[in-house]
Amino acid sequence: MEYLHTDWMQMTLNDWLGVAYTVLGLLAMIVVYVMVLHPKNKEAYNSQSDMALRDDDEHNNLGDKQ
Repeated sequence: MEYLHTDWMQMTLNDWLGVAYTVLGLLAMIVVYVMVLHPKNKEAYNSQSDMALRDDDEHNNLGDKQ
């Protein structure tokens, strides 16, 4: 268990920033996953699923045909 021990008093500012960025990144990923996988957003994301394959002049930024 000594291998997983953390000496919190010896942590520098860079260590604390790393912990904060890691936790914020994890929370941001959870928020994005919930937004994308929520059933009410399914149609909005499915309508944009072929965005990379579209010609630029065929659709405008909202995905509607011009």
